[in-house]
Amino acid sequence: MRLLVSPMNMEEAQAALAGGADILDVKNPKEGSLGANFPWVIRSVAELAAGRVPVSATIGDLEFKPGTASLAALGAASSGADYVKAGLLGVKTQEQAEEMLNAIVRAVKELDPGKKVVASGYSDYSRAGSISPMLLPAAALQAGADVVMMDTAIKDGRPTFDFMNEGDLADFIKLGHSLDLEVALAGSIGFSHLPALTRLQPDIIGVRGIVCGGDRRSAVKEELVAKVKSALSR
Repeated sequence: MRLLVSPMNMEEAQAALAGGADILDVKNPKEGSLGANFPWVIRSVAELAAGRVPVSATIGDLEFKPGTASLAALGAASSGADYVKAGLLGVKTQEQAEEMLNAIVRAVKELDPGKKVVASGYSDYSRAGSISPMLLPAAALQAGADVVMMDTAIKDGRPTFDFMNEGDLADFIKLGHSLDLEVALAGSIGFSHLPALTRLQPDIIGVRGIVCGGDRRSAVKEELVAKVKSALSR
């Protein structure tokens, strides 16, 4: 399992890197669960991480607007992101998911076929009015995306494990792997969830709040990144 940590600025990126993060995921928590940061922040973090770890960038909790999404994806990829992560919040059907992902994947892969697209759904999809994440692996495969992810849309402290039990998450991972996709899990993960995640073995675990002392609006702390990394490796 690789540990993805989501910094919002250079200071946090340096702390995440020093703590042992495997992927730096540039986001802006002020704009939502997968809020997009600025191109110059992505570029600075990419320069910091060059030759050390890959960089991911979120492009927002998106409405069903494939054109807007494709431009945002191109911006993130052009700014140095190795992974471009799209939250399909406003998507209601598998067909809409495919249309969105086709546009995003084309924008990214035409720039650089080596860059990866992450299709993110939400474990609390029913309260957020979004598509079930269980429909995303098939849509991601059809569009040529590389990773499927599950996060939480509403950041009120309730974790993914409140909405999906361990069996549900195992099914999501199994489905993604059966389609040759990487699978990532995130969503207000706490230290109490790490044993279950170790059993589940997703490819990537995404965190922010846990490495900010429990408040995702606070700052990423090197020692907490190291603590999570150590717990996952035991």
